[in-house]
Amino acid sequence: MMAVAADLVSALDLKEVAENRYRGDSVDSPERDVVFGGQLIAQLAIAAAKAGGGKVVRSVHALFARTAVKSKPLEFEVDLLHSGRSVSSATTTVRQGDRLCARALVLLAAHDRDLIRHSVAMPRVDPPETLESVIDPFSGRDIRIAGGADIMDPDTVGPAELSVWTRLPGAPDDLAIGQGILAHASASFLIGTAMRLHRGFGQAAAHDRFSTGILGHGITFHEEFRAGEWILLVQESPYAGNGCSYGRGQAFTRDGRLIASFSEDSMIRHFPGGQSMDGKKATIL
Repeated sequence: MMAVAADLVSALDLKEVAENRYRGDSVDSPERDVVFGGQLIAQLAIAAAKAGGGKVVRSVHALFARTAVKSKPLEFEVDLLHSGRSVSSATTTVRQGDRLCARALVLLAAHDRDLIRHSVAMPRVDPPETLESVIDPFSGRDIRIAGGADIMDPDTVGPAELSVWTRLPGAPDDLAIGQGILAHASASFLIGTAMRLHRGFGQAAAHDRFSTGILGHGITFHEEFRAGEWILLVQESPYAGNGCSYGRGQAFTRDGRLIASFSEDSMIRHFPGGQSMDGKKATIL
C-alpha cells in the first residue's frame, strides 16, 4: 500500500477517547491546510459505526458549517437518537476545539432478509484495464476516467456527466473502513462534473480563480463490497446556478452490483467582493 493510501486508512481508524467520543487525524498533503470534505464524511460515518452496537451504516447525510484544518486533530461525538433491534439512528458531530465543523445524520441497520429486491443496471463503459491510470495524490486511489473526460482543464468542455473507475489497492476488508473509503471517493468528482459544461471552469482553477466547496453530501450504502476492488462511479450534475451545483451518482462493483447511491450540494462562487484570489488558495467557507 502506498504511503498516502496508508495515511487515509490510518485517518479513518478513529481512536476512542471516551464513550461515543473519538479522535482522528487528517491525510497530509502539500495543498491548503484544509481537510477535504470527503474525509470528514467518511470519518463521521465511521464514528457512528463504532458507536452503533454492531449495526452497519446504511446512510450518512452531512452538512458542513466551517472548514477544518489538517494541522489539528479532529474530535467526533456520536449522539444516539434511537437504538432499536434492527435500526438505529445517530447524529455525529466533528469539532476542532470549540469550532463546530460538520454534523451528520447517520442511519444504521442490522442485516435482514429480502422481501423485495431490484436495482438499476450498470451502464456500459470501457473496462478499467483499457484506461489511463492516475494515482490520486490525496488518497492513493487508482483512478481511471472513462471516455477521455478531463475535469481539471478549464478549457475542456463536455456534458455534465462523468464515469470513473476507482479502487484503493491494499485496502482492508473491514466494512466500515471500506464504506469510509467509498464515501471519500463519492465526494471527489461531483463539483468537477458540474463544471464540465462551462468553459473557463475546471478543478485546476478551483480555489485560485473561484471558490468551490461541499455544502452537503449524502451517501446510502445498499450492499457490501471491498474497497480494494474496482468500483465504478457513474455521476451527473442536472443543475448548477445561484452559486451552487447539485450532483448525484451511483456506485457499482465490477460485476454490476449497485452498492451505493450518493448526492451533493456544492458551492461554485466568486470570492467575497468578486476579487481575484490567484495563488492565495482561499475559501469563502
